[in-house]
Amino acid sequence: MSLIRQIWLLVLSVVLLSLLGSVVVSTGSLRQLMQTQLQLKNGDNANALALAMSQQGGDAELMALLISAQFDTGAYESVVWKRNDGSIAFERHAPPLLASKAPGWFLSLTPIPTEAGVAKVSNGWNAVGSVEVKSQSAYAHDALWSSTLRSALLLLALGSLAGLAALAVLRRIRQPLDAAVAQANAVVRGEFGTVDESKVPELQRLTGAMNSMVLRVKSMFEAQAEQLQVLRQQAHCDALTGMSHRKQFLAELESALSRDEGPSHAGLVLLRLRDLAGLNQSLGHAATDQLLVAIARAIQVYPERVHGCLAGRLNGADFALWLPAPRVAAETAEALAEALRASLPAFGSGIQVALGAIELPRERAASHWFAQADVALARAEAGSGVVVQALVAAEPERYLQGERAWRLQISEALQARRARLLEFPVIDRERRLVHLECPLQLRLDEQAEFENAARWLPLAVRNRLTAEVDLCAIALALEANAHDEQWRCVNVAPASLLDGGFVARVRELVFHAPQAARRLGLELAESAATHHFELLHELGRQLRPLGVRLGLEHAGAGLAQVDRLYQAGLDYVKLDSAVVSGVSGDAARAAFVRGMVIMLRSLTLKVYAEGVTDALDVQALWDCEIDGVTGPWATGQLIKP
Repeated sequence: MSLIRQIWLLVLSVVLLSLLGSVVVSTGSLRQLMQTQLQLKNGDNANALALAMSQQGGDAELMALLISAQFDTGAYESVVWKRNDGSIAFERHAPPLLASKAPGWFLSLTPIPTEAGVAKVSNGWNAVGSVEVKSQSAYAHDALWSSTLRSALLLLALGSLAGLAALAVLRRIRQPLDAAVAQANAVVRGEFGTVDESKVPELQRLTGAMNSMVLRVKSMFEAQAEQLQVLRQQAHCDALTGMSHRKQFLAELESALSRDEGPSHAGLVLLRLRDLAGLNQSLGHAATDQLLVAIARAIQVYPERVHGCLAGRLNGADFALWLPAPRVAAETAEALAEALRASLPAFGSGIQVALGAIELPRERAASHWFAQADVALARAEAGSGVVVQALVAAEPERYLQGERAWRLQISEALQARRARLLEFPVIDRERRLVHLECPLQLRLDEQAEFENAARWLPLAVRNRLTAEVDLCAIALALEANAHDEQWRCVNVAPASLLDGGFVARVRELVFHAPQAARRLGLELAESAATHHFELLHELGRQLRPLGVRLGLEHAGAGLAQVDRLYQAGLDYVKLDSAVVSGVSGDAARAAFVRGMVIMLRSLTLKVYAEGVTDALDVQALWDCEIDGVTGPWATGQLIKP
């Protein structure tokens, strides 16, 4: 039983006992008063009647007539005239039981016993007997019952008011207690909010202590995030420029090329500072380092302004910039060259920079990207100064049919339900299934095969069809969940959150399949937390109470930059392959992953690794306390239940 309920029962018991005691005391006092009044009445009436009888000159008939008249005019139980020898000369009695308004149990609990009033009757100086008068007690019981009822009702009203006042006080006391409980539960969920301090001194200390604890936990989380940033710098970044080093840049590029979302074409710019050894001799190491930092700052402008842009330092003199947009590689290289032409003369003369820009379909392998970029870079090195060479591959014929045709094909495929979900397992340390990742495939033509999202999703994004695509995937997942009761997670494009009716339509789908919805997960890219936090928070607020789980995929260093990650309402996070790749042979990378796991676990989030290919990396991830892995290695490793 809760403390508040116990206090309420105690207050109620005290009030009821007080009411009962007050009624009992009041009734007892009034009963004693009634008994005394009846006794006095009997005595007074007996004396008055004896005096009147004594004036009748000893006439027995007149005295008997006087007794009858007195009996008929008063409420008497009996009037008896006795002679001197004790014999009864005359008597009158009321019926044995006079009707009373009071209930029988009240009469038995509150008897009013009284003795008869006795007075001597004389004839001059001679005594002729005595008269005994006893009044009825039924009227006294009626008055006592009425008075008890009035007292009980009055005390009940007062008790009710006291109870209401006590309830109001208890509610006032309960509010800070409930707030403290909600605050503690919020900390468990990773939300660090403070509450107003109570005006009750004892509870004020409680709320003050809770607020202090929450602020301390929040500061610990923020310190942990700052420490994680330091680990990221050590594991992923070049010490001089702060850019991603070669290994990290290649891992990020591989991850970006393997994702379904993004444009069909992208660009890559390679930059080389020529004759680095000669510059070190002519300018000195310190000035050369400043030159490299200046070039890095010019390149880093693009990742800071464009989401999804990747930049890195490949070696001492080479830099790379990957642009997730079509038809911008050559233009970006020229703009970067202009910026360098303006800033490099400040470091001295004779500084030469070569820039090679290419644009290719994202489906090409990373090795092909670098091979083509090296060709452009080699051509640029043939010139002097800051030189740009650009190679742009022709778009395949299938991308030239026009947006209207693509929109029509995708819309028709969705309407005809020419769609299916693939299934890739996420497994835990014991190789048990955690859930199934379910990317969507569409058959754009009735005669064609099903195609992966990388083929058509960029065009769906361009034509604002991602909401329809995601709703189709969610509906298929709910149907499959209802059939086999497996956990399934589907991808939701961040662009779908921008559709005002998307969340309401998802909620309607989930509402009509409540059992299947409890085994459904929705995964959004990390950019949803960094760029659309409020929309992500609203999605979780609407769907998590219905049993739907919410997660982030392709997560990396950007998570540490989300100021309110603890308020996002997430259930799990999947670390990007660029973060976990090579963790077995890199202590700094392993320390960063372990720090990420600790930070996310402190927010009660499950942490999974995606895109894992190496068994050694898997073992290293288990050592980092990861909750599960997915990727090529995980496929085929699942132990069937």
